[in-house]
Amino acid sequence: MKGLNVSQLSAGYGAVQVLRDLSFSLPSGTVTGVLGANGCGKTTLLKSICGILPHTGYCTLHEVSLDGLPARRMAQLCSYIPQRSGISIDISALDVVLMGFNPQLGLLEHPTPAMRELARNMLEQVGLHDRQEVNYLHLSEGQKQLCILARTLVSSASLLLMDEPESALDFHYRYRMLEIIRAWVREENRQALVSLHDPALALNRCDTLLLLKDGGILGTLRPRQDSLAQMEPLLTQLYGPVTLTTCAGRQGQPHIVMLKEREDTP
Repeated sequence: MKGLNVSQLSAGYGAVQVLRDLSFSLPSGTVTGVLGANGCGKTTLLKSICGILPHTGYCTLHEVSLDGLPARRMAQLCSYIPQRSGISIDISALDVVLMGFNPQLGLLEHPTPAMRELARNMLEQVGLHDRQEVNYLHLSEGQKQLCILARTLVSSASLLLMDEPESALDFHYRYRMLEIIRAWVREENRQALVSLHDPALALNRCDTLLLLKDGGILGTLRPRQDSLAQMEPLLTQLYGPVTLTTCAGRQGQPHIVMLKEREDTP
C-alpha cells in the first residue's frame, strides 16, 4: 500500500517498553494527529519511524523500508521536527530554512538563488517575513518552531513527523500552522503525522486521529466521517468524561468543540 505503513512496532528505553506491537497504515495526502496522555508514547512513535530510536517491527513509506536507511536517504524521504530544534549556534533564520535543502545538495555545494528565493517565500508564508536575517537564537520559542517548519516545507521529504508543534504557538498560529501543513501535504500527495496536545485542534484540522494509550493503539477516528457519538467514547477513555458538540463560525463553517464533564467523586 502506498503511504506510511507501520507493522508490529515495539520500542522503548532500556528495559522500559513504551510501545507494543503497533500496526497501522496511513494513505498519502492526509494529515494524521496523534493524541494521548503524557508518556503514552507519542514522541517514541515518531522517533522510531524516522530511525532515531531503535525498535522492532517494520516501517515503510511508499513501499520503501525506512529501517536501516542511511541518514541522507532518510532525510530525503522523511523530515522530523522535535519539540526542541537543538540548534545552539548563531545563525540567521534564513540560513536555518536553507538547511532544508541539504539532502538535495552535494558536498560543498551551496543553495541556488532559486532555493534562497523559495526559503524567503516560505518564511513569509509562516509569518516570519521580517525575521529573515534575525539570529535564530533570538527568536521566541514559537518563532523558532515556525522557522523549523519552514525549513521542513522547502525540503524534498514526502513524510513530515512533528512532535507537539503547537505547544509554543499562540491560538492564531496553532490553526495557521495546521493549514500550512494541510496545503503542503496536498500539494504533492505527501503526508504528515503530528503529535498534538490540543484535541480541539486535532478534531478540526486533521483527517485522521490515532489514539495511543498504555503502549498501544486505542482506536482511530476520522472527524469528517465519524459521528460525534462514535468519537465520544474513545476520547473519554483518554481524557475522562467528555462531550462533543458542534458550533458554527461567523461564516457558517462547523467546528467541533470538546467539553470536559465533571467526573463523579465519592
